[in-house]
Amino acid sequence: MTISLFDISGKSAIVTGGNGGIGLAIAEGFASYGVNLLIIGRNEDKNSLAISRLEKFGTHVFSIVADLSQESDVKRVIDYGNTNLNLVDILVNNAGINIRKPPQDFSVNEWDDVISVNLKSAFLMSQKVYPFMKKLNGGKIINIGSMYSVFGSDWSVAYSSSKAGLVQMSKSLALSWAKDNIQVNTILPGWIKTDLTAPIEDLFPDRFDIINRRIPTGRWGEPDDLIGTAIFLSSSASDYLTGTSIPVDGGYSSF
Repeated sequence: MTISLFDISGKSAIVTGGNGGIGLAIAEGFASYGVNLLIIGRNEDKNSLAISRLEKFGTHVFSIVADLSQESDVKRVIDYGNTNLNLVDILVNNAGINIRKPPQDFSVNEWDDVISVNLKSAFLMSQKVYPFMKKLNGGKIINIGSMYSVFGSDWSVAYSSSKAGLVQMSKSLALSWAKDNIQVNTILPGWIKTDLTAPIEDLFPDRFDIINRRIPTGRWGEPDDLIGTAIFLSSSASDYLTGTSIPVDGGYSSF
């Protein structure tokens, strides 16, 4: 009984930002559980390297280069995914960028870039995949938020705003699509070792030290720490869970 609850073998998933960091870890976790995959990234070389890591699991894996802040690219991605995977059971909206500077120094273009990649793309992907999930009588959408979905940030105003928006978007989509048996939830990663966070130790050593002292488990997370939660939210074990947010942060948000 327990095994079948978490069985996602044979399903198909799209993972945005799936060529590195958290996205690639989740994609590898899916592939190891027998999921067919389409990963999306802006860099063809990184996509190819990711595919080489995923192919060893023996599922069908594809990649595509796209700018998901553009509706035309999103339509192309969804059509490609539906054609090559035959169906889309799971969507993970993980693509994201960050610009770290005080809010008074942000340009309008910088603000628009972060919001477009982090929030707008997640909405467009969800909107365009909806008809295919509805046709299947169900689906799972997982949005990758952040601890800054709930905390303020003095150095990443656009990022924190976009990640807070993801939580509210997830709740709204969950309400709208519950009747279609589509569950929409958010994972809130803590401080995870990725290319996005790598510069912090050298560029902001004092802040890095404060972060380390606040994590009760005594370490930064690894991308693999997100796999279990992603599999849970993709499986029938989470069929009665929608519109919620799950912190995966080593206890960082506990105080």
